[in-house]
Amino acid sequence: MSSLSLKHIYKVYNKDVLAVNDFSMEIKNNEFIVFVGPSGCGKSTTLRMIAGLEEITAGELRIDDVVVNDFEPKDRNIAMVFQNYALYPHMTVYENMAFSLRTQKMSNEQIYEKVTKAAEILGITEYLDRKPKQLSGGQRQRVALGRAIVRSPKVFLLDEPLSNLDAKLRTQMRMEISRLHETLQTTFIYVTHDQVEAMTMGTRIVVMKDGYIKQIDSPINLYKHPNNMFVASFIGTPQMNFFDCLINKQKQLVNLTLCSAQTISMDYKLINKVPLKYMDQSISVVFGIRPDDIRIKSNIYVKDDMWVPLKAIILQTEILGNETIVYGNLKLTNPDNKDSIIIFKTTPDVLLKRGYIVDIEISLEKFHLFDKETERVICN
Repeated sequence: MSSLSLKHIYKVYNKDVLAVNDFSMEIKNNEFIVFVGPSGCGKSTTLRMIAGLEEITAGELRIDDVVVNDFEPKDRNIAMVFQNYALYPHMTVYENMAFSLRTQKMSNEQIYEKVTKAAEILGITEYLDRKPKQLSGGQRQRVALGRAIVRSPKVFLLDEPLSNLDAKLRTQMRMEISRLHETLQTTFIYVTHDQVEAMTMGTRIVVMKDGYIKQIDSPINLYKHPNNMFVASFIGTPQMNFFDCLINKQKQLVNLTLCSAQTISMDYKLINKVPLKYMDQSISVVFGIRPDDIRIKSNIYVKDDMWVPLKAIILQTEILGNETIVYGNLKLTNPDNKDSIIIFKTTPDVLLKRGYIVDIEISLEKFHLFDKETERVICN
């Protein structure tokens, strides 16, 4: 069981390539932290600095209040699970899991106890006599996890461990890793580019871009209250819709004119936290709304002032079985304009064809406003 403290961590390559910029966070004991972001954002580099596989250019890394910047990887009591499993092909599963224990000069009885216990936890007892080539991808990943478990480390580091597995197996392994975290009661730090993995596994998520932390928060807060447009677009599938808009306040009524020239009207109290400088139509802002918060207008709905109408022309639909993803455009006379494309969801029984013009409604309880220049949130 262990806590970590990262204070102003930097990683610079070749004196001018900044891979990680001023990374700071406190990780509590038994947390499941997920680093997520696009390729090249610095998440794996940060993980490797924690493991001791990359030198820290500047900053301080503490494990249980001990500065470990200059500790060798073997002296940090950290176990790492890699994307490619990194198993010894000539050894059995048992020997792969026992290898690190033998280097510690443990007795055969101790090794047997630790390996068999880890194998039982992971459900791989029947594979202990097999070689890695005789195992499936999911079984090899369990062996890699087992090799980490037997060391009883303070911290588990997992670097995109599921990226080589098919979709069905990834889902199964997500559940198993989450269960393993609950069983071991140890700190996990997990790196992925897959936001579904991040949202379903992490107690807190670190969203990164270009070496910077964009936001650290719980999965639900990242989804409901993103701090900036990058987080808003990266978290959620399909991603949030964004439209340039101008705001005009007239007493207690506020009109948001979208790039499509369609207007959303609402009571001022819904956005009274937005600075007045944005409300005289002189500064363009960005209006954001998630596909889940848009619906096709129906006669069965009771009139609700928290839903406002818009029109969209249908471009394409994707039927996914339990739902349909709809791509439309708010510019009815110019549907090729990419700045006014809108994505929303509906039920599979609603049949929509390309070229149809439909009435949709947007929830006034779920929209977001961003400063166009800084991309920081001004209302959510």
